[in-house]
Amino acid sequence: MDFGQAIRLGYRRGLTFSGRSSRPEFWYFALFYVLGSVLAGRIDEALFGFGRTPVASLFTLAAGVPLFAAGWRRMHDTGRSGLFVLYPLIVMVGTTSFFGFLAGVVPSDPGAAMGALGETLGALGALVALVALFVLAISPLLVIWWLTRPGEKGQNRWGWPPV
Repeated sequence: MDFGQAIRLGYRRGLTFSGRSSRPEFWYFALFYVLGSVLAGRIDEALFGFGRTPVASLFTLAAGVPLFAAGWRRMHDTGRSGLFVLYPLIVMVGTTSFFGFLAGVVPSDPGAAMGALGETLGALGALVALVALFVLAISPLLVIWWLTRPGEKGQNRWGWPPV
């Protein structure tokens, strides 16, 4: 599969979340997305200056959904549920929620405000925050690694390997 075929197939299957996608289909479309995003950003900059990004926004809508669908199918090809593509987003929402909770519960000076309980909560909160930040940093790398893995040979629960 070449670059042009991957783009055509990516758009043809842009709303299809069933089946499987090969590595070239996904990665060529991902490259198209990155290059298109850079080009759209430059066009916006030339036409509108900094701040307004209608061209980039339209490109993101037009290419982002098919890229997401291709990633979903790519996970199927590796034998994983497409839901794993959402893993970094879930971690990000969880981490953000945790930090929001922590900001509301732990005052700026937990020791003075709550005594020993405040110090414990502050230390525990800091430990959990470090773990959450580590998982937040690692989760996209894990998904990228899964997307680079070879597809399963033969039929799996999402169908036959892509041709």
